[in-house]
Amino acid sequence: MNIIEIRDRNIPPLKLNIKFMREEDGISQEELAKKLGVSRSTYSLWELEIAMIPLPRLIDLCKIYKCSIDYILGLNKIDKKYKNMKMDIDKNLYPIRLKEIRKEHKYTQDKLAKILNTDNGVISRYEHGKTLILTSFLMEYAKIFNISCDYLLGKIDKKIKIRELVTNP
Repeated sequence: MNIIEIRDRNIPPLKLNIKFMREEDGISQEELAKKLGVSRSTYSLWELEIAMIPLPRLIDLCKIYKCSIDYILGLNKIDKKYKNMKMDIDKNLYPIRLKEIRKEHKYTQDKLAKILNTDNGVISRYEHGKTLILTSFLMEYAKIFNISCDYLLGKIDKKIKIRELVTNP
């Protein structure tokens, strides 16, 4: 697979891009919440980064804004979307990629589970596609293994390494 490195081009660090994107689109929290099928207060918690966006709603946001998960999560500060990006995750491919990336880095399920403060049964369920990965765990996979969330979820086919992660100050 080709590897593309994403580098910071002196762009100010961003947290989640959802507020910026919503304001750029000129819509209210209420309007966007309605499109996502959630309350305004729930959406507001995501925008304030008090609560984590569930992966299904994150995917919906990507569809609304035609952008990558990496962009919304602030992991890609350069490009809003990737070439040949699919709008949906590949539910058959992403469990395979999670396992491949873990093994490529010589991590056991147990070692990864300890880092993520969970048990290896959770990792196993993700890797067998029995449970949809939590957004917070997806972000941690990206950080631990320096890999694009969009690649992990099968939205893109090129393996993209995230070099400049945005962290909370």
